[in-house]
Formats: sequence, C-alpha cells, structure tokens
Amino acid sequence: MQHTLIRCLGMARISLTRLQPRPTVAASRGQEAGSITTSISKTTQPVSRSFASLPQEQDKKDQNARESLNRLPRLMDFPEIVWPSALNSLKNWITIQFIIRPYFDSEFQLKDFIYGAKQALQVVSSKLMGGDLDSLDNLVSPEAIAELRPVIQKLSMTQRRQLEIRESDIYLSFPYQVGIMFDDANDKLQKRFVEITMVFHVMRGLSEMRERGEEIPWNMGTLPEYQDKVFICNYRFVKEFTAGHQSDWTVNVANQFRAIDLINETK
Repeated sequence: MQHTLIRCLGMARISLTRLQPRPTVAASRGQEAGSITTSISKTTQPVSRSFASLPQEQDKKDQNARESLNRLPRLMDFPEIVWPSALNSLKNWITIQFIIRPYFDSEFQLKDFIYGAKQALQVVSSKLMGGDLDSLDNLVSPEAIAELRPVIQKLSMTQRRQLEIRESDIYLSFPYQVGIMFDDANDKLQKRFVEITMVFHVMRGLSEMRERGEEIPWNMGTLPEYQDKVFICNYRFVKEFTAGHQSDWTVNVANQFRAIDLINETK
C-alpha cells in the first residue's frame, strides 16, 4: 500500500513539474526574439539607404574618372593667363612705339607678328600632339623642349589629341605682355631681346560652325555643350636683337589648358 502511494505521489510530482510554466526560459526566449528583431530592423534600414546611394556614388566616380582622363596637365611651369590687362596693354603700346620701332626694328608691326604667332601655334601644337619634339629645334628653345618632353611622353592619346590647334579655330588673340631684356654678361657686347607673351582663345570645330552659318554664342566658354571644346593657349616668343646677332622668333613657353579645368580649380 505504501509502495503504491509513493509511486502515485512520485508520478504526481513529475506531472506537476511538467505542467509548471517556465517564466525564465520564456523571458529569455522573448528577449532573444526581441533582440533579433531589433538587430534585423537596425541592419535592414541602413542597408536600404546604402543601396540607394550606390548608383549616385558610382556615377560620380565615373564622371570624375572621365574628367581626369580628358584633363590636360600643365605642360610647363607658367601661370595661366586668360584675359588682357588694361595696364599691360598701355605699356605694350608704349614699348612698341617708343622702344622697339626706333631702336630695335623699324618695320615691326604687331598685326604681322600676331599672324605669324598663330601659324607658329598651329605648327608647335601639331608636333606636340604627335610627340615629335625633335623637329622643333629651330622653333622652340632647348630649355622649353627639355621641360615639355617628360610631360608629353606621359600623356594619353585622348589628352594628346587635345593639343593640336588649327589656326581657323582661334577666335581671340592678343599680346598680354611685351618686354625688353638686356644681358650684360659680356662686357664688350650687350645682348638685347624682345619677349612677347601671346594668349589665344580656341574652340574646336569653330571653322565648321562658321561654314554652316551657325551663330557663335559670346558666352560659349560657360555653356556645357562647349566646355570640352574651348581651350586657351599661352605662348611666349623671344627674339634677339643684338647688333650682328639677330635671330628669328622662337617659343620659350608653350602652355595649353581647357577653360573649364581652370574654372574647376578655382572652386
């Protein structure tokens, strides 16, 4: 009888134990579920934002990559000149009228010089595009060639194609500065030089536009459809006028850049 009662009580304890709730386990499972839900929600939200921003970031990277491929590096260490200076223009006129013509070259005409400078720009830029700097010995100074050579060699073909300038695509040209230089290194003979810095504004395809009768906007340098076509060239010419040692005009600075690149640098 006792054994039977003991077995019954033991079975009752087992049943009660199975039927009792387990708050601790339930609470821990609930906390785990809550933590999992929270972590999922926290993870899901930023992931959706990052996926949304990926195309924009990629487009920006692609655009920057294209711009870097098209952008021309500085060909020479020379400050970029874009517009004329009123003060320099007055000084240039005085220098030409009262120094160059009376004492250096009585037949000097600025318009003739500008015409020859445009032709020189076309020849030099074409040689730079082709990487043929050896053929520029008589037109470009040895110092300028030495500085240009390593830069030209590193340019891509896309960048080199931008170097070639046609005279018919020049829509604005002016002398920025006309200077007189003297070299007294030789006590017996004073060397004299005239140096003229020229600025050319160029738009690729300008001659074709004119042939088609298209109107050329005055602010084309700021319009997106023309920004990749507008270039500015700074070329400096020098000539020796020493008595008995006169030389031809040669280029000692050749710098070309896109106007949009200069604008982006100043932002």
